[in-house]
Amino acid sequence: MAEISAKLVQELRQKTGAGMMDCKKALKETDGDIEQAVDWLRKKNLVSAGKKSDRIAAEGLVDTYIQPSGRVGVLIEVNCQTDFVARNEAFKALVKNLAKQAATADSVESLLAQPYIEDESLTVEDFIKQTIVNLGENIQVRRFVNFSLAEGTPGKVDSYIHTGGRVGVLVELNSKTESAAGNEEFQTLARNAAMQVAACPNVEYVSVDQIPAEVVQKEKDIEMGRDDLANKPDNIKEKIVQGRIEKRLKELTLLDQPYIRDQSISVEDLVKQVKAKVGEDIQVSRFVRYVLGEGIEKQESNFAEEVAAQMGGK
Repeated sequence: MAEISAKLVQELRQKTGAGMMDCKKALKETDGDIEQAVDWLRKKNLVSAGKKSDRIAAEGLVDTYIQPSGRVGVLIEVNCQTDFVARNEAFKALVKNLAKQAATADSVESLLAQPYIEDESLTVEDFIKQTIVNLGENIQVRRFVNFSLAEGTPGKVDSYIHTGGRVGVLVELNSKTESAAGNEEFQTLARNAAMQVAACPNVEYVSVDQIPAEVVQKEKDIEMGRDDLANKPDNIKEKIVQGRIEKRLKELTLLDQPYIRDQSISVEDLVKQVKAKVGEDIQVSRFVRYVLGEGIEKQESNFAEEVAAQMGGK
């Protein structure tokens, strides 16, 4: 059996919110495989509702840029070390400029190599280095994504920033004609769709038919392995599992969410209402959501020692 280190327990605990000893047991049961350990904890209903992103932090800003045409948009995350620098006007201006420049970049590396928009004698990387010296903190372009409507495809790219640059969303909606894409109802739908994604942290797909088969199978395997079904006849178990899977998959999809501005309808209902008003088909094609610091571990003093001590005492 693989040795279960305090660091591995800490990582699983941060991923799931489960108790320390439950994490240790899960890792022992799965021979130290952290992904299998997550599934083991889910089967035992030991995963906390809070996500890893709720318990970790990295400072900086999430920001967006939308070209005036509405056909190109960018979502970007730039990190610094403290909230004090994140609120600095020079840092905020840097992030806005980087979002604009990322519209023509295909990777962080290519963005850093571009001439900086406000001083073309410097590359973006060189300007960031200067800003690091001026502000006294490390600054990193962590990630970005850009959406661009395909040539000849009507629609709109829109965005939403929530909680002072800590959550950001980029969405793309498509229509059949440019006339519909320019309709005020369509434009409002794009913005409301972005807000909806920001408000639904568990949503990962637009609709159920976009969920990969392997994800569906994984959810089925988890449900079939839950302790409360162990003594059920197979035919009853299948029915219960099917109902749970359908519910779970809907939790992952944007169109199945209750609309945040009117809980009596779903987002899919809202899209249908707008379709009727503009007189043609409308599709929410894709979206991306960034949460500031998601997946970045902020140093916690003596946490590993605390884990090791408690593991040693059990």
